[in-house]
Amino acid sequence: MKLDLLASHIVKSYNGNQVLKDCSFSFDRPGIYVLTGSNGCGKSTFLRICSLLEEPDKGEIFYIEGGAVLPCEIALKRRMTLVLPKVGLFNTTVFKNVAYGLSIRGIKGREAVERVGKVLDFVGLDHKKDQNALTLSSGETQRAGLARALVIEPDILFLDEPTASVDEKSTGAIENIIQRLKQDGSCTVVMTTHDQQQAARLADFLMVMRDGKISAC
Repeated sequence: MKLDLLASHIVKSYNGNQVLKDCSFSFDRPGIYVLTGSNGCGKSTFLRICSLLEEPDKGEIFYIEGGAVLPCEIALKRRMTLVLPKVGLFNTTVFKNVAYGLSIRGIKGREAVERVGKVLDFVGLDHKKDQNALTLSSGETQRAGLARALVIEPDILFLDEPTASVDEKSTGAIENIIQRLKQDGSCTVVMTTHDQQQAARLADFLMVMRDGKISAC
């Protein structure tokens, strides 16, 4: 059943500096939601709050399924994932890095092998599965991070500036992955970018953050 997200009047401050002033938005249709705005405007903070990694000072985050509001507990948190601009990988193979999220969910053996193989093929890293992850290029590292997020089959995938630290060729590859996720319809994508052109290329629903508030375009 589809998982919807509602952010209601979110306020967040750090050391007396109010970053988010009154952010509300409803993520209730499938597709790619892109939040754009200048660097430091609060996009990443909003994403962390939506993905339940931080709590707002005021306001609420609601996850809704079949009309019912779900409790914000571990079972809900495991249905979403956040990929950061710089992916941290373990000093082991690409396969084991991608399989990590499955192992902590008790998914092992043949099912894990099949799911990891499927996502590595999806992101174009199947030929790198036995390679040490720390030897990957920056673009490959970011795709490995995407694979690690996708292998758990999230309902909502949060991407924070997914191409900020990669070159133009890798940016194209990552954008292609995001667009194919939309075609698959497997999850809702909520991403941030300061690149206005990238936002225009990818967004089904475009949002802009200004002065600590979000408006739809």
